[in-house]
Amino acid sequence: MVAGVAAFVAWLGASIIVLGDGRRALALGVVFATAGMAVIAWQNAGTAAGVAIAAGGAIAAARRAVSGPDGWRIMPPGSTPRLVLCIASGLVVLWIAAAVTTGPGASLRFTVMLVAGLMGARVLAGEDPPVLLTATSVLALAVALPAAMGDGSVGPWPYVAAAVIAGTIGWLPLRTASAA
Repeated sequence: MVAGVAAFVAWLGASIIVLGDGRRALALGVVFATAGMAVIAWQNAGTAAGVAIAAGGAIAAARRAVSGPDGWRIMPPGSTPRLVLCIASGLVVLWIAAAVTTGPGASLRFTVMLVAGLMGARVLAGEDPPVLLTATSVLALAVALPAAMGDGSVGPWPYVAAAVIAGTIGWLPLRTASAA
């Protein structure tokens, strides 16, 4: 039950990142996505993994809360395709995780597929540097989660590396590329 709620919270956070453009929305999305992923990492890989994911996400959320466009800017004009993406991807990945695959770890598979897919789509469709850095931070955390699918002998290092990447990526300079 806890894993299902954590997977839903991770989806909600990723959806807020996809639908929001302001720094408050992006920071809130990072908090929700990180909370869900930290609980799932804690359940599947242990306390060190959960703490590493939570720490990396907290640093990324704190950085995003103080830099980027002001306000919430949730669902600006033209964001209907992003809303459809969030809903459709949630339903499809839920079907894949619950019906097609069997066995333990369905919430882990759901979270990895959904968060990585939504953050990848946000990176590919985004132009604003704060949005790109936020999505990349959460994507780094999501990429570490599959380490829990094995026998667990990798230790906390994939999670620590992802936390370092997620925590430091927000400090990259915010510039828009120009062709001139």
